[in-house]
Amino acid sequence: MPGPLVNTSTGFSIGVADTTLMTKAEDFYKNLVGMKAQSSANSEKILVSEDDKFSLTLKLSKDALSPAEVDGLKSKMETSYKNADWRSLASHISLKTANLNTLVQSFRANGFPVQLFPNELYPTEAYTFDPVGNLIGFTCGQNAMTLKPKATKLEKPEVFQLPPGALSVSPSQSAPIPEGQAKRNIAVMTSGGDAPGMNACVRAVVRAAIYKGCNAFAVMEGYEGLVRGGPEYIKKMAWQDVEGYLTDGGTNIGTARCMAFRERAGRLKGCKHMIDAGIDALIVCGGDGSLTGADLFRAEWPSLIQDLKESGDITPEQYERHKHLNICGTVGSIDNDMATTDATIGAYSSLDRICKAIDYIDATANSHSRAFVVEVMGRHCGWLALMAGIACNADYILIPEKPSSSKDWKEQMCEIVGKHRSSGKRKTIVIVAEGAITNDLEHISAKEVKDVLVDRLGLDTRVTTLGHVQRGGTAVAFDRVLATLQGVEAVNAILESTPDTPSPLIGIEENQIVRLPLVEAVRITKSVADAIEKKDFDGAMALRDADFTEHLNNFMAINTAIHEKPTLPLEKRKRIAIINVGAPAGGMNSAIYSMATYCMSRGHTPYAIHNGFSGLARHESVRSIDWLNIQGWTSMGGSEVGTNRATPEETDLGMIAYYFEKYQFDGLILVGGFEAFTSLHQLERARAMYPSFRIPMVLIPATISNNVPGTDYSLGSDTCLNSLMDYCDIVKQSASATRNRAFIIEVQGGNSGYIATFASLACGALASYVPEEGIDLAQLELDVEALKKEFSTSENLSKSGKLILKSTNASKSLTTQVLADIMKLEGDHEFDTKTAIPGHVQQGGLPSPIDRTRASRFAVKAVQFIENTFETINSSRNSFDFSNESPELSETAAVLGVNRSHLKFTSIRQLYDYETEHGRRMPKKISWLKTRTVCDQLVGRVKLQS
Repeated sequence: MPGPLVNTSTGFSIGVADTTLMTKAEDFYKNLVGMKAQSSANSEKILVSEDDKFSLTLKLSKDALSPAEVDGLKSKMETSYKNADWRSLASHISLKTANLNTLVQSFRANGFPVQLFPNELYPTEAYTFDPVGNLIGFTCGQNAMTLKPKATKLEKPEVFQLPPGALSVSPSQSAPIPEGQAKRNIAVMTSGGDAPGMNACVRAVVRAAIYKGCNAFAVMEGYEGLVRGGPEYIKKMAWQDVEGYLTDGGTNIGTARCMAFRERAGRLKGCKHMIDAGIDALIVCGGDGSLTGADLFRAEWPSLIQDLKESGDITPEQYERHKHLNICGTVGSIDNDMATTDATIGAYSSLDRICKAIDYIDATANSHSRAFVVEVMGRHCGWLALMAGIACNADYILIPEKPSSSKDWKEQMCEIVGKHRSSGKRKTIVIVAEGAITNDLEHISAKEVKDVLVDRLGLDTRVTTLGHVQRGGTAVAFDRVLATLQGVEAVNAILESTPDTPSPLIGIEENQIVRLPLVEAVRITKSVADAIEKKDFDGAMALRDADFTEHLNNFMAINTAIHEKPTLPLEKRKRIAIINVGAPAGGMNSAIYSMATYCMSRGHTPYAIHNGFSGLARHESVRSIDWLNIQGWTSMGGSEVGTNRATPEETDLGMIAYYFEKYQFDGLILVGGFEAFTSLHQLERARAMYPSFRIPMVLIPATISNNVPGTDYSLGSDTCLNSLMDYCDIVKQSASATRNRAFIIEVQGGNSGYIATFASLACGALASYVPEEGIDLAQLELDVEALKKEFSTSENLSKSGKLILKSTNASKSLTTQVLADIMKLEGDHEFDTKTAIPGHVQQGGLPSPIDRTRASRFAVKAVQFIENTFETINSSRNSFDFSNESPELSETAAVLGVNRSHLKFTSIRQLYDYETEHGRRMPKKISWLKTRTVCDQLVGRVKLQS
């Protein structure tokens, strides 16, 4: 038979206890596996494959399993043959073979029991134990797979100590459990107030822990469950126990306030119950109070466990095994009040509820020319009120971080609202955080705000208190993805921690999952409330993240567009144009609104170029932007100024240059996808010929495909992801009701699989096919077998339906319908398949809060870029020897993007020449590909490696 391949390695070694076992092992690998002897000695034998590509060394070792231990292991495995997956009980090496069936028959004929996967009818993997007690796997797939951590005394060189793969968008890599280390028992709990997305975090922790070869536990009812203990409150979790968690709001494992845990006696009980359950690591998803309790628990652990040992409540063996406790935190809080991280689990879901409510209120306010005072949550943090104010174009907000005297806030609010009304605005929205205060720490109620608007301005005013509606409902796509990636990274952090490692907090910076010092994050968070209590409001603002201050400054600048004097002197004011290019995307209108109002506050004149470059060249479609006409644009989908895909060279470059000169534009902001990227390149290249293009130009990426080079995130992709997620949830419900049906859903995105990948992660799809990978027939066969297994087991009675996502361009031959037909045919009537094509529904209706607020931030940054770079290029505006090759001048035409944990401008020249795959309209480096590993691992998909 052909020689096997072992993960493309050159060799491996196996320790053997004595010469009798050495002979048995040599016969096994020579006569059954098909290797040949290269050298033979009493203490070491070397075997090689038939093609001489790798070798196996058998050598005597005092650490190897004794004959008695080998017999005991074999007896245990033979007993568990029908009811346990051997791969979960022992480590294994995987080998490749060309004829799996022949090999299996040979093993069984010689008395070696074999487990086949995914099933006996169509096996692609086979596992048996060699004569010295090692689990050996064989596959006829494209690659051998080594997935489980070591549990036996198998001796292997470093080449075999491979991690299962990167499990998050963070730079940290997961690592196997070190040699000799016991299997970890990792528990997860949710504590404090519930938040949408907590269930996604629990699911990720449980499945990532099981995938890593650990035992997973859930502590029910938060710290209350730790104090009460027992199997009712500390439950061992199986893979299927968290099926369907993604679509559930709240937390399925419960949460409760626990006064007992605040006392040492309660923590002592918790320590005892954790040791009884064998738990040695705890992942806590909660707010600052819950994480403070977790870190205190770890700090006291040595003394707690010592007390239990001295009192005889635990054995010396338990004491030695549980001397150290690892803690890791993920933040679940709708207030987004944890310092050092950009977002907490549940915050954007809560913001989504608020924005939808205000959008509804906005319509009736406009109808009756009313004022509405909306109270939102945020006892010590005004993030929800601030971001809702930006996303919904509120007239005024009141937050605890920036109070004024009881007289000043009333006068300021009435002045702003009064001027907005006198300018023709029919509606008024004031957003009040529940923790809003004056600088004397006096609480400001929504009723008080209403009374001021009624008494001083005579407005017909209503109060709406959203209350716990803000906590309810399923999580938005962002929170599902965030919670999932943080849960997986929390397991990585636990496995990589030592007794001396400080407790980490898993957070996010821009677009990057990161590990942060838990103690420091909690300390800074609590310092904000302390600073407010001491009336040190500047100190409180300084302790907030820089993004919070930036958003607040942007809101105040945008909100003062027509009732404050411009902040720039006359000679520094510019004429700035904005244009949409490409397909419409959520956030385009928000970007135009924020750009225009920020320009007005600075003294610039904003222009909108309608209907893209073709509209400009054919119809001179340039209009100055009027403040009143753009009211409400932040919550509108599509593009109010119109857009198309035509680039300057496809229309009339000379005519475009003529109109740029006619209107004397001093800067240009492009909002769009790859067509906008190409347009910026063409304009920058044409600077040598057309002086009117020698102005600062900046691109704000906006496309559902998220395929613009220079950024990890584009406006519109979050809106698209939410729309697609909602669509998939509905289809999944239909699939679960039918029981034996799977849906193949076609996903847009051009040559980018971004949307398909993250929708798969947010919806728990069993597989996703993307253009970056294509559709491999061997992989398709494995996926069909996995589907058959899913539908043939009793777990299929669960409420979770089965979905498979396919990007439109994943394969030209295997269309969505063809794919569904193949799966149905190959499924041997085990299941039915249907197709679902959401089409342009994926572009979304109303833009998501993330796209609204990021559009606002990007627009302000873009205007500031034009202000900061104008002088650099203006000095060369009329130069006869203008050079496109000047690095300094090329920096004035840039793409504004999110790059890992930073927001940065990158020159179009650098991106277009070196970082773009033009034929596929894609960046050369794709930041999110590692996330696909998480998608596959958390649904148990067997993936062939390329």
